[in-house]
Amino acid sequence: MKRCSRCKEDKPRAAFASNKAARGGLQAYCRECWSAYHQARQLAKGKNVRPRVEAPPGHKYCRACGRARHLKRNYNLTESQRDEMIAEQKGLCVICLKAPAVHVDHCHETGRVRGVLCFNCNSAIGKLGDDPDAVRRAASYLEGISWKPTLVAPGVYQLPS
Repeated sequence: MKRCSRCKEDKPRAAFASNKAARGGLQAYCRECWSAYHQARQLAKGKNVRPRVEAPPGHKYCRACGRARHLKRNYNLTESQRDEMIAEQKGLCVICLKAPAVHVDHCHETGRVRGVLCFNCNSAIGKLGDDPDAVRRAASYLEGISWKPTLVAPGVYQLPS
């Protein structure tokens, strides 16, 4: 335990930042007091101090910043561009026309953004390997065409191609 010289509370040593120049190897102020002190100093100097946003445990960025960073890095899109795409689709997935469209769909070969889909439709396209022929075969399977064999000779069946 160590006592913070600013708030006068006894806190665990983990609540203090390291300082090799200090006698005990730790800062005199706890992390919370140091943060408040530093922020007040920056404001007094006339510098812009951003409000602190808590990131989830184990994450470097807050959820909003992480999402914006993901869109820019992976798809070269801003959040406003993605929102425009969603508005053009009236907020619905263009495949199932039911679920809200929130997932960016892109071509894995070229990297080109195709649109915004719901989670299930985006996953289905990905599972089929972005292959239009596989999607057509899946549709014909669902319609019952591809799996109904045709009798060619007694005991010999042929599947439609």
